[in-house]
Amino acid sequence: MSDDHDHPHHPEHHLPSSYHEKLTAAVIELLAEKNVLPSEKVTAAIDIMDSRGPNLGAKVVARAWVDPEFKKRLSADGTKACAELGIDVGSLKLVVVENTPQAHNVIVCTLCSCYPKMLLGIPPAWYKSKAYRSRTAREPRKVLHEFGLHVNDGVAVRVHDSTADMRYLVLPMRPSGTEGWSEDKLAELVTRDSMIGVAQANEPIAI
Repeated sequence: MSDDHDHPHHPEHHLPSSYHEKLTAAVIELLAEKNVLPSEKVTAAIDIMDSRGPNLGAKVVARAWVDPEFKKRLSADGTKACAELGIDVGSLKLVVVENTPQAHNVIVCTLCSCYPKMLLGIPPAWYKSKAYRSRTAREPRKVLHEFGLHVNDGVAVRVHDSTADMRYLVLPMRPSGTEGWSEDKLAELVTRDSMIGVAQANEPIAI
């Protein structure tokens, strides 16, 4: 199974080698030959996707930290709430899960590597690894510990398994000592890993 099944590889990055890369390249070529979709548009769409990064997810988290009403809407319908910030997540259903003192959330895709690319960009290699995908569902506390995150026994660990049409985003807890901070400054504390759930948001001393 491809590690990145829901996003075709950039046709200019390298020659296709795997079955799925060759299939993708053949489809793109066929669409261009039939004048259905110019390859330039495919390339442009891939470039837009590749330009996305964790800064978009951080923007969403920071807004939720300062705006309780937005957080309610984000929890009710992540896809719709992101659109308020001009972030299009497409037809996917985005589910936002909030960390609290009682519960810690972590996301995974046990089947392949479904990932909220529209908010976090390209997934890290470890997220797509078989070890992470299988062990996170089976022994999440141990996996988190290996990432350097110790979750107290009194805190529930909830594992969320992504699907082809549903993505999760972790809303980390806002660090203490950040009262009065602007959204832009708060966003600097939000890391990719904290939105996957394998880390906490950075402390203010980090910036």
